[in-house]
Amino acid sequence: MQFKIFEPGIEVNGQTVYSIIDGLGYFTNISRRYLSQVGIGTVVDKKLVMDKDGWYSQEAWLNAFENIARQIGDRVLFNIGMSIPRNAEFPSWTTDIKSAIYAIDVAYHLNHRKNGERLFDARTNTIKEGIGHYGCEPVPGRNEIMSVCNNPYPCAFNRGILTAMARRFEPLSRVIHDDSKECLKDGADSCTFHVLW
Repeated sequence: MQFKIFEPGIEVNGQTVYSIIDGLGYFTNISRRYLSQVGIGTVVDKKLVMDKDGWYSQEAWLNAFENIARQIGDRVLFNIGMSIPRNAEFPSWTTDIKSAIYAIDVAYHLNHRKNGERLFDARTNTIKEGIGHYGCEPVPGRNEIMSVCNNPYPCAFNRGILTAMARRFEPLSRVIHDDSKECLKDGADSCTFHVLW
């Protein structure tokens, strides 16, 4: 279900949280309000001050997403998702659309932590559980990847991340929500998307 944490105590790095500011573009007053309302950053002289190297509560960040969804809508959530690859830490080994979509799950875990430890250990290539996943299943014989997004983030946000990463290598690619499957918006645990190029 979107906006609901899987486990307490999860944190998101400030660099990733900044994507709300980037995704809202010129509307910095709005991003300042949504983040400060949930206790992320502080407002000083009408500017949001936050530490991009700091760590913030995932639950608070999800609360900001929920407020944005309720008051502004999915288009902004999609734009925030599109801004994630510009702001969050991603692996450098992406060379094509398949590795880019696969890298989303690695980056997702790299940018979250619990008890002070990132949920992706780059030394051992180990992913720790607690936040769900971004799936990457290539469809044999087709220019298509199925991605099951089992995480607490909004459906439109997930589509934005997938779209941004796919278009890095295939500018004409498209991401389609599989309406025949369950959806986070309806209280399900995941959404399924098809990345086509």
